[in-house]
Amino acid sequence: MTSTKIIVSSDTVRTIFSRAMSDIYRTEVPQYGTLMDLVHEVNAETRRGDPVLDGRLVANDEIERLDLERHGAIRVGTPAELATMRRLFAVMGMVPVAYYDLSVAGVPVHSTAFRPVGTEALRRNPFRVFTSLLRLDLIADEALRREAADILARRAIFTPGCLDLIAVAERDGGLDEGEAKAFVREALETFRWHGDATVTAEVYARLRKAHPLVADIVCFKGPHINHLTPRTLDIDAVQAGMPEKGITPKAVIEGPPRRLVPILLRQTSFRALQEPIAFTSPTGASEDGTHTARFGEIEQRGAALTPKGRALYDRLLAEARDRVQVKSDGSNAADYVAALAEAFRAFPDDEDGLRAEGLAYFRFSPTGRPDAPKGADMNELVLSGHVKAEPITYEDFLPVSAAGIFSSNLGDEGQENHAERAARAVFERDLGAAVLDEDALYAAAERASVEATRAALSAHAVA
Repeated sequence: MTSTKIIVSSDTVRTIFSRAMSDIYRTEVPQYGTLMDLVHEVNAETRRGDPVLDGRLVANDEIERLDLERHGAIRVGTPAELATMRRLFAVMGMVPVAYYDLSVAGVPVHSTAFRPVGTEALRRNPFRVFTSLLRLDLIADEALRREAADILARRAIFTPGCLDLIAVAERDGGLDEGEAKAFVREALETFRWHGDATVTAEVYARLRKAHPLVADIVCFKGPHINHLTPRTLDIDAVQAGMPEKGITPKAVIEGPPRRLVPILLRQTSFRALQEPIAFTSPTGASEDGTHTARFGEIEQRGAALTPKGRALYDRLLAEARDRVQVKSDGSNAADYVAALAEAFRAFPDDEDGLRAEGLAYFRFSPTGRPDAPKGADMNELVLSGHVKAEPITYEDFLPVSAAGIFSSNLGDEGQENHAERAARAVFERDLGAAVLDEDALYAAAERASVEATRAALSAHAVA
C-alpha cells in the first residue's frame, strides 16, 4: 500500500452499498417503495405515541440507524460462490454470524447472516444480508443433483472488476474513495435482477418440481437479492395498513406474538412478484415464461434472549405450532395467533422480569445518582435508580421464521415441521471460515457494559 492512499472505513462502504441497493430494489420492485412509505408513517406515529421509546431512540442516537436499517437475502449455489461472498462482504465490515439450518422447515438450504458486529458499527449502519447455500444433498433425484451442479459450475456471478477490487481491499487493508465507489458499482451487478434464465423451460420445470427454491438458485445468472427489509417499530400496524396501500400481506406474522416488551424478531411480507423471464431454447430462440421469487418483507426487532430465554421461546413456539398449523390459504390464521398468545403467557412481558429471570441481555449504564450501595448486583442497582438497563437489540434471525417467509413466497404458506439435518461443519468448510456465535456477541456486549458501569460507579465514589 502506498503512503498516499487514504482508506475509507468499511462502515462508509457498507452505507454506500446499502443505499444503492435500496435504490435499485425500489426501481425493480415498485411495491418496495410503497412499503417504505408505510413503514415511515408507522414509525413516526409510533414515536409520537410512545415517548419512552422515542426518548430511548434519541438518547442512543438510533434515529438515523432506524431510517438506514435494512436486511437483504440472497441464495448462492456453490461453495466457491459462498466463499467469495464472504470476501465481498468483508470489504464492507460484514462477517458471518450464526448458522441456520432451514431443512427443519423443508427448505434445502443452510445459511448465515453477514453483518457488522461492533456496537458503533451497528449504530452507524446495521445492514445485514441473510445468505443461503443450496444443499444439493437434499435433492432426492441423483441425476437432477448432477444436472444442477453442472449448470451452476458454468456460471460466474461476480464481475472481474469486483474480484479485482476485493483483492485490492485484502492487499491494502481497505479501499480509497474512488475504489469504494467502483467496488459498489461492480458488486451491485451480482445482486441485480436478470430476467434471462440460463436454462430451458423444461429444465426449469424439473428443478422447480424438486423445490421452487432450487429453480430460483440454479436457473439464473446470479443470486438476485430476493427481498430488502426495513425495520418498523410496530409490525402489527404495518400488517394492518398494507391492504390499504394495495398490498396483500402473508396470513400471519412470523415469530413471537405482540408484546409490551418486544423480543427477538417478528417478520411479515407480501407475496412474491410474478416476473417475466426468457428461457433459453434448443433452437437458439428465447421462450417467454414467468418466475416468482422476489418479495417485500418488514421486520420488528426486540430484545436479544439469553440461552435460557431462547430455550423458553423455542418451547412455547413449538407448543403453539403443535396446537395449530397455519393452512396454506391462511383461513385459520386467527386460531394460530390466539394459540401463540396463549402459549406466550408463560414468558414474562416486562423488563424487570426479563432481567431478574435472566431471560434477555441488557446494556447497563450509570444514571449519575450518587451513593450507589457497595456490593450490590446490577439488578439491585437498577431497582435503586443508580443504573439504567436497556435491552440489547437482537441483530440476528430465526430459522423457523426465515423458512416461513421463504415458503410463503415460493407457493406454499402452510407450516411444515421436519427433522433437523444440520451440517454446520460442512457449511463452515464451504464458507472458508467459522461463523461467529451470536450468544457470545450479546454476552460480551452485556459484560462490557457491566464492567464500564462498575468502573464509573467506583470512580464516582472515590471522587
